[in-house]
Amino acid sequence: MLFGIGKDRPVIAIGLMSGTSLDGIDAAVVRITGSGLQSRIELLHFYSRPYPEQLRERLKELCTTGQSNVALVCGMNAYLAERFAEAALEAAREAGIGMDSVDFISSHGQTVWHIPEADSADPYLTRSTLQLGDLSVLAKRTGVLVVGDFRPADMAVGGQGAPLAPYGDLILFRHPAKGRLLQNIGGIGNCTALVPGAGPDDVFAFDTGPGNMVIDQVVYQLSEGRESYDDGGKWAAQGQPDEQLVAEMMAHRYFGMAPPKSTGREVFGKAYAAEFIAKAKGLGLADADIVATATAFTARTISEGYRQFVFPSCRIDEVIVSGGGARNRTLLAQLAALLPDQQVMTSRELGVDDDAKEAVIFALLGHDFLCGVPNNLPAATGASRPTVMGKLALP
Repeated sequence: MLFGIGKDRPVIAIGLMSGTSLDGIDAAVVRITGSGLQSRIELLHFYSRPYPEQLRERLKELCTTGQSNVALVCGMNAYLAERFAEAALEAAREAGIGMDSVDFISSHGQTVWHIPEADSADPYLTRSTLQLGDLSVLAKRTGVLVVGDFRPADMAVGGQGAPLAPYGDLILFRHPAKGRLLQNIGGIGNCTALVPGAGPDDVFAFDTGPGNMVIDQVVYQLSEGRESYDDGGKWAAQGQPDEQLVAEMMAHRYFGMAPPKSTGREVFGKAYAAEFIAKAKGLGLADADIVATATAFTARTISEGYRQFVFPSCRIDEVIVSGGGARNRTLLAQLAALLPDQQVMTSRELGVDDDAKEAVIFALLGHDFLCGVPNNLPAATGASRPTVMGKLALP
C-alpha cells in the first residue's frame, strides 16, 4: 500500500491512454474498489481530446526512422505531458469532481518505439520500449500522484512489455461458461483469449498486427490530408478489396511468428503504408479499392491470427471488439464474415465503453501498482514471472 491507497478503500482515479493510432488522448475517470482479480470498477466519466493534425504528423515523424531526432524526442516528452495534464484536468472538471478528490492518475504514455526482440546485429539495440509523456511534469501540473511507464518492468523479467490490456480484459470480461476473445483495434490490434472460467495462467494474448494504423495512413495520404480516418468505414464500403494484394501482405513474417509477440509503428507505420499505396496504384486500384484492401487486410490479420494461434486450443463463443475499430462498420462486417462460428460484437454491448476500455484498464494497472499487486500476465507477455509494473511521480 502506498500513500494510503490500499486494497479495501474505494478510490477515484483517472486513467490516461494515448495509443498507436496517434489520434489523441483518452481519459477515464473511474471509481475502483478492491484489487487484482477482485477489482470492481465504475466508469464515472469519459473524455477524449483529439490531437491536432500538426501534432499527429510530428508524432508520425518521431516514429519514423530517418525523420526523427533526439531533440524532437526530448521536447515531445515534456510537451505531451502538458497535454496529458490538460486532459486529466478537463476530464475531472467535466465529471464534476475537484482534483483534491482524485487519488491518482495512471498514464500509459505515448508509445514511439518498441523493440520486443534484441537486434542480433547491434548490441546496443537491446529489448526495450519507449513511451513519452514525462510523469513528473504530469504530477506537478495536476497536483496528483502519477503512475506510469509500465512496460519496461515486464521486459526486465523477460516479457515483451505487451500486450498489457489482457490484465484488465481478464478482470472485466471473464465468464464462467463462455469462451471470449477480446479484440482491441487501435493503431495496432491486440487480442486476449479467455477460456470459460479463465484464470491468470489461462490467458492467451498477442498483437494481431496493424489495426487502424495502415487504414488511417492510407486515408490521410489519399485524401491529401483532408481526412485522418475512414469514418464508419464509408470509404472502404465504396470499393472492392484486392484479395491477391491482401494475400501478398499476409506473407509478412510477423503473421507467421508464434506468440508471445508484439509490434508497432516501427513495423507497420508510415513507410509501410506508403509502400502499400505504391503497390496498389501500380495494380491500377481506385482510391476506394485501396481503402477497402487496407481494411480487408486488417480483418484478415485478426481472423488468421485466431485460426493459427487461438482456435486450435481455445473454444471461443464471442469476439468482443473495442477501440476505434469498433466504429468501423465495414471492418466489423468483414470480420463477422470471416468468423461465422463466433458472435462478433462490441464491448459497448456488454456495458463497457468501446473507446474508454483501455483508459479504464490503465487505471486498474495503476491501482494495483499502488497496492503492490503484480499487474502483468506472463501468459500474455512471455515474462518469466508476475511482477509489479509501473513508476511513481509525486505531485
